[in-house]
Amino acid sequence: MTAIETMIEVKNLTKRYGNVRALDAVSFEVPRGQVLGFLGPNGAGKTTTMKILTCFIAPTSGEVRVAGLDISEDPLGIRRRLGYLQETAPLYVDMRVREYLDFVADVRGIAVDAKDKALARVVEVCGLGDVRDKEIRTLSKGFRQRVGLAQAMIHDPSILILDEPTSGLDPNQIAEIRELVKSLGRERTVILSTHNLTEVQATAGRVIIIHQGKLVADGSPEELESSRGGARYDVVLAAPGGGVAAVKEAFGRVEGVRGVDAAESGRGGEVDVTVHGDAREDLRAQIFKAAVDKGLVLLGLGRKQVDLESIFRRLTTADGAAGKEAH
Repeated sequence: MTAIETMIEVKNLTKRYGNVRALDAVSFEVPRGQVLGFLGPNGAGKTTTMKILTCFIAPTSGEVRVAGLDISEDPLGIRRRLGYLQETAPLYVDMRVREYLDFVADVRGIAVDAKDKALARVVEVCGLGDVRDKEIRTLSKGFRQRVGLAQAMIHDPSILILDEPTSGLDPNQIAEIRELVKSLGRERTVILSTHNLTEVQATAGRVIIIHQGKLVADGSPEELESSRGGARYDVVLAAPGGGVAAVKEAFGRVEGVRGVDAAESGRGGEVDVTVHGDAREDLRAQIFKAAVDKGLVLLGLGRKQVDLESIFRRLTTADGAAGKEAH
């Protein structure tokens, strides 16, 4: 990857607040034209990372370059190349949409002869044509988010950082904003910070998960689901003579099985079994054969692909889920 293709470069980024490490040696790169889903539970360091990238706060240590510029040397140059939409869009609700965008263009230093063209561009891209002469206070939450996106894009930045852009929207509005973000990502680098994992799967080509200030996963949703998630097989058996130990031994020998959890179901005379396997191969036939070979009475067998939500929960709730493991 050449330097010109790398729009964001983070190396060993660390941020301390007193004795608390909000970020601990985080490193990643984002190329041009990629939509990156940036995930983490509350307190993981997600917002701190966003604030450092947008030059609102300084890191304790580490290197950060945005659009080829060092955040410690040229923060104003970075802000000119970057658009930022906070979770609560910074709107002046007494203004009309056109008025507000005109004001933001002035703040951004857009030349008078270029301002009309810039306004027309963001009004079209963000679908604001029907509301451009309306007061922002009269707009729905979905249209207010669109106005927020427009202000972030008025200066035609090469990088967009969006913090919870669909928060509080209804399903129709979420779908509209999602499609808009996908279209923006074809020409710009977009970092999407959100708790909505469905949104990430629908829009992002790559996912980073941080937990307790450390990067714990990095890859496309498909890669993470394949390498980290695998598949889960839910098996119901008639309680065998050898008990749970016999079940674990029978299924644990199947090639491709990563682990077996088994417990009495509480329904009487049944055992519930969860078999964890690789996503790349369907193991139901092998599981069935293992049950028959051991004389186990199979009452039920189903396969479920482990999704991004399950991976996120496992990585951000398990003890010791820190440390970068890129795939």
